[in-house]
Amino acid sequence: MYTTPEQLAGANKANVETLLTIANTAFASAERLAALNLNTARTLLEDSVSNAKTLLAAKDVQELMSVQAALAQPAFEKAVSYSRSLYEIASQTQEEFSKIFDSQYVELNRNVASALDKAVKNAPAGSDVAVAAVKSAIAAANSAYETMNKAAKQVAEMAEANVAAATSATVKAVGAAAPKVKKAA
Repeated sequence: MYTTPEQLAGANKANVETLLTIANTAFASAERLAALNLNTARTLLEDSVSNAKTLLAAKDVQELMSVQAALAQPAFEKAVSYSRSLYEIASQTQEEFSKIFDSQYVELNRNVASALDKAVKNAPAGSDVAVAAVKSAIAAANSAYETMNKAAKQVAEMAEANVAAATSATVKAVGAAAPKVKKAA
């Protein structure tokens, strides 16, 4: 029933490994985010210079308006692409964290069940009802956790599908509006 130093050392080692996994996941996500932002800033600077040169080369107001409308669509598409990349990084990071926490939850349940089994062996006679009640409560909590986890995953999948559909619709709407702007100019 007592915890040995070897068990404590093993538990501490497992906790340190889990914390290192969490830290590595966070750093990898931060690295991807920094790379995305750096690449986006570089592209934005290059595009701004190119767009300024193109706008300055316009010979009259009508050509200026036409060029401006033509430049709007690619800029909007790049902004949407950036948003998608951000969302992807956040989703993947959340998924990795969920895997880590789920494995920790499974390990905690295993440890509680093991401790409960040890307690049952040393429990006085007649305590079967109390042990059964505790096991039932643990099973109900596990069931509730699994149901909540499945519901959260379904909500996340639905949100992702809705974001993708809205983004696609917005890109199409902006694409359809761009030729109208050119004609009006």
